[in-house]
Amino acid sequence: MQRLIQILYPPQCAMCDARTESDFGLCGSCWSQTPFIEGLCCNGCGTPLPGDDAPDERLLCDDCMVVARPWSKGRATLVYKDHARRIVLSLKHGDRTDLVRAVGPWMLKSAEPLMTPETLVVPIPLHHFRLLRRKFNQAALLAGQLAQLAGVDCCPDGLVRTKRTAPLDGHNRDQRFETLSGAIIANQKRATQLKGRKILLVDDVMTSGATFAAATEASFAAGADDVYVLSLARVVKDA
Repeated sequence: MQRLIQILYPPQCAMCDARTESDFGLCGSCWSQTPFIEGLCCNGCGTPLPGDDAPDERLLCDDCMVVARPWSKGRATLVYKDHARRIVLSLKHGDRTDLVRAVGPWMLKSAEPLMTPETLVVPIPLHHFRLLRRKFNQAALLAGQLAQLAGVDCCPDGLVRTKRTAPLDGHNRDQRFETLSGAIIANQKRATQLKGRKILLVDDVMTSGATFAAATEASFAAGADDVYVLSLARVVKDA
């Protein structure tokens, strides 16, 4: 039966109609246009860095040397451009929730330096008005898929967004941090789940880091032991 299904509905690229060897994969052309972050990267946010891999050194990008990061370590899977940008926008605004199954294994690989069996995965929350309009939180879908693949716990509503902030496109770094200050708090119904845990915060895109910073502060306020961050894509200067 499975063989018949594959004949009738052969696997296709997650981003185009080209055939692939397995479901939820990319064809060669789409893969080559998807900028994965590999090798040396910033230990604070995952931005790719020039040079050879040096895992024992705490290397930071220019932004992370200027802006204090309240979390311990951060990683990103893709540079936010080309097909990576298309994937993020398709997931967020195009109702392509199926893409979560494609990117999950990629994010798991990026998360390896950040995770232990005791890690609690927590998504960046959406304000409830935006959640009603969009009908899903893409960060929660990514977090759930990652936790399932890693075999760790996930708390999809561990944090809540109390402020209905406007889209941050076009805002500079200082404006983003000011807008998001105090906008995220721990869900009081889940406070005991966050206390004493090593938390991995998950979101689709990291730009300035303001959202992750607000979520990290909320996690520590709830008694988290440590906090790490992971984004599907990282906005990189001149990328």
